[in-house]
Amino acid sequence: MMADDLGYGDLGCYGQKTIQTPNIDKLAAQGLRFTDAYAGCTVCAPSRSCLMTGLNTGHTPIRCNVGGAPLLPEERTVANVFKDAGYNTALCGKWGLGDIGTTGVPWKHGFDEFTGFLHQAHAHFQYPRYLYNNDKELPLKGNDKPGRQTYANDVMNERALDFIRRNKANPFYLYLSWTLPHFEPHVPEDSMAPYRGKVPNGEPYSTRNGRLKSQDELGPAYAGMVSRVDRYVGAVAALLRELQLEEDTLVFFTSDNGGIMGRFHNDYFHNTAGLRGQKTTMYEGGLRVPMIARWPGRIAAGKTSGFVWYFPDFLPTAADVAQAATPKGLDGFSVLPTLTGKRQKPHESLYWELPRYDQKTKSFLKEKPMAALRRGTMKLVRPKADAAVELYDLAADRGETANLADKQPDVTARLEREMNASRTEPRPQSEPPHPWWDVRS
Repeated sequence: MMADDLGYGDLGCYGQKTIQTPNIDKLAAQGLRFTDAYAGCTVCAPSRSCLMTGLNTGHTPIRCNVGGAPLLPEERTVANVFKDAGYNTALCGKWGLGDIGTTGVPWKHGFDEFTGFLHQAHAHFQYPRYLYNNDKELPLKGNDKPGRQTYANDVMNERALDFIRRNKANPFYLYLSWTLPHFEPHVPEDSMAPYRGKVPNGEPYSTRNGRLKSQDELGPAYAGMVSRVDRYVGAVAALLRELQLEEDTLVFFTSDNGGIMGRFHNDYFHNTAGLRGQKTTMYEGGLRVPMIARWPGRIAAGKTSGFVWYFPDFLPTAADVAQAATPKGLDGFSVLPTLTGKRQKPHESLYWELPRYDQKTKSFLKEKPMAALRRGTMKLVRPKADAAVELYDLAADRGETANLADKQPDVTARLEREMNASRTEPRPQSEPPHPWWDVRS
């Protein structure tokens, strides 16, 4: 289960004091909560590409965030691994790795069933006219006219619950990736009402497709979106319990990248829990995410782990759990030993990048991309393309406030060499035209 733009500090079990997340907190209490887990990238599409392929952003197929650039037919995903192992597979939510009519659609990459958004520009609207049900449009009742009735995330969560019910006797893999609390900031009134008048409204937010009564209710809307994610998690957990599948089901909960509220709000919610930066940056606030794993009887309850891992580790972990063959050449490794309480060797280093893509020329710019590399507790950051690198010791400086690059030039130079060697040039990445104006209500 993956939220969209949920910050490291948005959950009660990670220190949130205002937004109520009892179901996710319970999931953490019943399982293992990680303090140093990372997304695949600091923005959506590349991060999801890492999750699906087991490759970091120095090698993963989708490197930029245009939203419709597709995986190629030969590029396999974690869903392919599960299919090969005899699992039924479904994706309910946001995909972002290939739009309709391309080679990158999920049903061509291991998913039996898909309900949701293909292109992330489509996913920017909480009350769209339709979702995709595989290659067919699924109209949403009342969203083709003013007044908007059907909340897209409610539909996707119900489809996920239905998939679980239909597969209670089969091995199944469900990738449930809601588009909350990503903007646009709209949520049904029953989720928003508990926060109206109790949290700051925040800066005005202009919207094209919303139900906010005014443009200055960003704070209550954001809190309500996070609470609705918590409601969805509770519904999934309750169904697994009802069907007596809890002990047979390994559940992960995370976010696709760091939080975003600092850019639009006075940060009343402490969205990144004091970490520097946010979504779109290579600082901890843009990369470090909540990560919870629950598997009763296999994962000890109520534990916290500082083991350092990231999205490229999910595919090999899934293959390990499913006793399936792990593809060769991955950047990730299985963290199943850590999940089940065993010691394992940590990563030598973790790498992230976000190269810039020119939509006019349909090519990546020839420059050193913004990037980050973590080795042990030391982290090197190139905050912008071709910028000077910065060095931080996360053990002593979690907030990345003291740049040690000049004080430790040998370490800086060594890590910068490793950073530059941790990537290949991205393959050509086409972005198909997308009628974004046609998906709004």
